[in-house]
Amino acid sequence: MTIGTWLFTKLHGEPVGTDAEGNRYYQDKRVVAGRRRKRWVIYNGTAEASRVPPEWHGWLHHTTDAVPSADGMPRKPWQKDHVPNLTGTDLAYRPPGHSLTPSERPKPPYEAWRPG
Repeated sequence: MTIGTWLFTKLHGEPVGTDAEGNRYYQDKRVVAGRRRKRWVIYNGTAEASRVPPEWHGWLHHTTDAVPSADGMPRKPWQKDHVPNLTGTDLAYRPPGHSLTPSERPKPPYEAWRPG
């Protein structure tokens, strides 16, 4: 969190709740007629948007005004656990033949033409 976010949260933020990962959710203290209140999240650890649970995502984007419960929604049997976004890291998925994995690059079934 930057000093600007911390200061803005202290001056204008009203705490609303937390999720299972420890992320804290805030909304603007001020109520302006004809405008929606600003909502934001302070991440517990790395700021990664995929760590926001669906129920809080809906609240952040004004899909619902109901603040999610501390327990969250009941999990369905088909739901998977959260996997962080690994794009840009060494653990990112690279399909066979990707330029950054030359050892796995398949040989082409042809020979390149050479003028001659």
